[in-house]
Amino acid sequence: MRAHLGDQIVIERTTTGAAKRDGEIVGLHHEDGTPPYDVRWSDTDEVTLVFPGPDAHIHHLEHGQPGSTHTLSGPDTAEAEAMSPGAPGPGDIGRRVALERHRQRLSREETARRARMSPGYLEYLESRPADPSLASLISLADALGTTVTTLRGGGMDLPPGQGQALLHPQLRDIGPEECRTLLSTHGVGRIAVSAPDGRPAIVPVNYDVIDDAIVFRTAPDSTPAAAVGTEVAFEVDHMDESLSQGWSVLAVGPASVVTEPDTVRRLTEHAHTTPWPGGEREMWVSIRPARLTGRRITPADG
Repeated sequence: MRAHLGDQIVIERTTTGAAKRDGEIVGLHHEDGTPPYDVRWSDTDEVTLVFPGPDAHIHHLEHGQPGSTHTLSGPDTAEAEAMSPGAPGPGDIGRRVALERHRQRLSREETARRARMSPGYLEYLESRPADPSLASLISLADALGTTVTTLRGGGMDLPPGQGQALLHPQLRDIGPEECRTLLSTHGVGRIAVSAPDGRPAIVPVNYDVIDDAIVFRTAPDSTPAAAVGTEVAFEVDHMDESLSQGWSVLAVGPASVVTEPDTVRRLTEHAHTTPWPGGEREMWVSIRPARLTGRRITPADG
């Protein structure tokens, strides 16, 4: 076993109920990189002298030119298999970490600095199935301003709004300009329509805002397609469960199908996401808001 400064060491505990540990190698005792190593553990931030056993694995970083991208590599068979083209992609935790980091426009280096862990280990976590220690998850959640439960996906099947109400809440109206700003981010919204059978329906759709119009893709025979040629309501909201705060924006206006080929091509090129349900959903629907209203819940002194 050989290592460089900055490499990540992961201890695979074999004892039932014991947690895995990981840390950054911050000190070498032999010039050839053989053990023992000084390791700063991610769960305690303490540095200890480590003589790796058979349950230890080294995740190497490429030590190339300054500014080069650090990628995981190494001579061990297990690591070579993990980096092969057919290797599995990132785990759920890694995907959630990467998504939250991108949402906040944080670099991997800045996130790792805030979480007091190696950027190389964060790269490994985001790109490979991993089982980080609870301490590592706590540090990442704190660095990203979220919770361990969120990173683990523990609340994904629960409806929002189950937290306690604020002691002194304030419900205020949001002006049109702020509504446009909140609406302008792409994501998932809900459209209220009269379904083909005449019954009212509210359906979630992936949407974008392009040229001040709310646009989404659907199938001609779908429920959202019933919006074409009518005035519809489109709602977007966001809730912070931990702080019991949130906002909602409601747009009302006529919906129409986009048929001009150049416009369809431009919408497709600028779309941030494809419809989550998948399938053939190439019909673009455009909603031109004639009225924008919104409300926000904050602490009374906020």
